[in-house]
Amino acid sequence: MLSARSMFQEILDNDESFRLFCSIAASGESQGGWENARIAALVPESQRRLAPKIVRHGADEDKHGRIFNALLRKRGLDPVDVPGEADYTMLLEKQGIGLAHDKLRADAPLTEYDIVSYLAHSRVTEQRASEQMRLLCKHFAEHPDLGRAVRMISNDEDNHLAYCHEELLRLAAAGHSRRIQRILRQSAMAEIRVYRDVSLAFMTHMGRILGWSGPKVAVLMTGIHLVYLFERLFGWRRMVTLSMPERRDALGGPATPATEFA
Repeated sequence: MLSARSMFQEILDNDESFRLFCSIAASGESQGGWENARIAALVPESQRRLAPKIVRHGADEDKHGRIFNALLRKRGLDPVDVPGEADYTMLLEKQGIGLAHDKLRADAPLTEYDIVSYLAHSRVTEQRASEQMRLLCKHFAEHPDLGRAVRMISNDEDNHLAYCHEELLRLAAAGHSRRIQRILRQSAMAEIRVYRDVSLAFMTHMGRILGWSGPKVAVLMTGIHLVYLFERLFGWRRMVTLSMPERRDALGGPATPATEFA
């Protein structure tokens, strides 16, 4: 029977598919760590109170990258280059999601509008990250190799999502409400297209590595297109709503260390 658990189990059991999975995850997390570190360094004076939380966000992302690389080392595997068509963060940047890297490499302070954009983009992408990690936790929280890693990362992603909600509500109350809603809607629509494209590319590579049959690949591809259609029509709304989270000040302290992994 084809299920999310059985598909992930196949990926985890094969060295080459596991290698690609962890390489993609590590690359995206490390990229997020760099981006947050640069944003924290360039925060405008009006939003300096956010800098420690952005630093914490970046430290968490760096930690996640190290965890995925440590999982590779534990199996004696080296990372592989991420295929361009499966590079979620790169494709998001091309769609205008996240602050441009040219801007982050410069030394000029960001604007308050940049910070609003950063938080709105993050609210959308952290929704996806939180959901994906919860799915992995559902099936592999007790896995001997992955269990502790997915539980830790899932908790961090929930913290990141809570932080985005709380800070965006603060900025909305300060007069940025219309701008935030506009950016959220645009970002959600762009993200669901990128997620579909990356999912199709990911499954194509996994099918090739694992020798999946044509009908199996066709079923998986159809499922991805159906998810995209649902998100395009209805599911995007979960990415644009804002509500005060139960976890208040979720990034108010230092990052949780992960010395047991890396």
